[in-house]
Amino acid sequence: MGSLNVEKRWAFPLVISSLICLFLLATCFNMGLVSSLHTINQIFNIFQFRINQTTEVYAETKVSQSPPPPLPSQIPRFAYLVSGSKGDLEKLWRTLHSLYHPRNQYVVHLDLESPANERLELASRVEKHPVFSKVGNVYMISKANMVTYKGPTMVANTLHACAILLKMGKDWDWFINLSASDYPLVTQDDLIHTFSTINRNLNFIEHTSKLEWKADKRAMPLIVDPGLYSTTKADIYWAMPRRSLPTAFKLFTGSAWMVLTRSFVEYLIWGWDNLPRTLLMYYTNFVSSPEGYFHTVICNVPEYAQTAVSHDLHYIAWDNPPKQHPHTLTLNDTDHMIASGAAFARKFKRDDPVLDKIDKDLLHRKNGSFTPGGWCSGKPKCSEVGDLDKIKPGPGAHRLKRLIARVALNTKLKQNQCK
Repeated sequence: MGSLNVEKRWAFPLVISSLICLFLLATCFNMGLVSSLHTINQIFNIFQFRINQTTEVYAETKVSQSPPPPLPSQIPRFAYLVSGSKGDLEKLWRTLHSLYHPRNQYVVHLDLESPANERLELASRVEKHPVFSKVGNVYMISKANMVTYKGPTMVANTLHACAILLKMGKDWDWFINLSASDYPLVTQDDLIHTFSTINRNLNFIEHTSKLEWKADKRAMPLIVDPGLYSTTKADIYWAMPRRSLPTAFKLFTGSAWMVLTRSFVEYLIWGWDNLPRTLLMYYTNFVSSPEGYFHTVICNVPEYAQTAVSHDLHYIAWDNPPKQHPHTLTLNDTDHMIASGAAFARKFKRDDPVLDKIDKDLLHRKNGSFTPGGWCSGKPKCSEVGDLDKIKPGPGAHRLKRLIARVALNTKLKQNQCK
């Protein structure tokens, strides 16, 4: 009985204590304390999981960490536009082969005056060529543009090619525009080697602000080029009244053949301060706008004016007195071409003997194949693509270096630079 009384004595406080605990627990639920504790536990678990996860990722990263990427190649790449017109298929094809290097990018264009069968033949050759199809760096503008030299259509075609080349790849350093009547005087290895040693901000564009007779005969007249809206080539026609010289910008003129940096080409296409578009509209009614548009843009932008070297790296001979078109080069001009140190020359007739001499003596090109370079592999030579970083410069590199050193020095001394 005593033992039973003791148990009853402790039972009452135990029941009361239990009731109090239940009350406090219910109160905790109402106040959200349990939820808070659960949340704290969740946060703790998340941190713990993340700490473990971070540790595991860090360990895996350490184990599988690859070596740092190599520095950008010091070997430059070029982007070419090679354009032609009616009857220029074979000339363009020969020039393309003489210029080819797998490191470069190429856009070829036969204008709308060319017969459809010529354009189709060029497209077929590019598509079926074993090296071109394998490397994939030759692109033909299939929707041909009308190009007339006197009007703005040549500028439009050049900008079209620039846009394509930027879309094809941004790993090239300089843009070069050539016609089917141009031909190289140095190998691509000579050109690549020479340009690997110079400032990559230099734009080679012959220019001057001394318009002289061009002010009256080209800048002030207003012209309309039917090539902008017609499918057949026709001469420009003149509109009235004449206009005054601009005061919002300074006019420059020069050679239509250029070697332009990718940075400047991007500026021409994107035109983030609108000057390239403004000048493009101005030069729409300008006689021979290819000889002024690019020059006026570059020399009116301080950022790029200081990069302009007044030379187009071409050998071009003019009659005395000069005519509208330059003198057609022959074997008699060979010594002068070589002595000039220029990278290119123009203009040439189709399959003229002087081209065979250039192939033999300067380019070492045989049987209509590519100009040989360090990349050439396979049998016959250059039928396969070898090491793209293997460059074998020859005597042409020394000639070109001397020329660039001379013209770049004039630029450094601020002589004839956007003046």
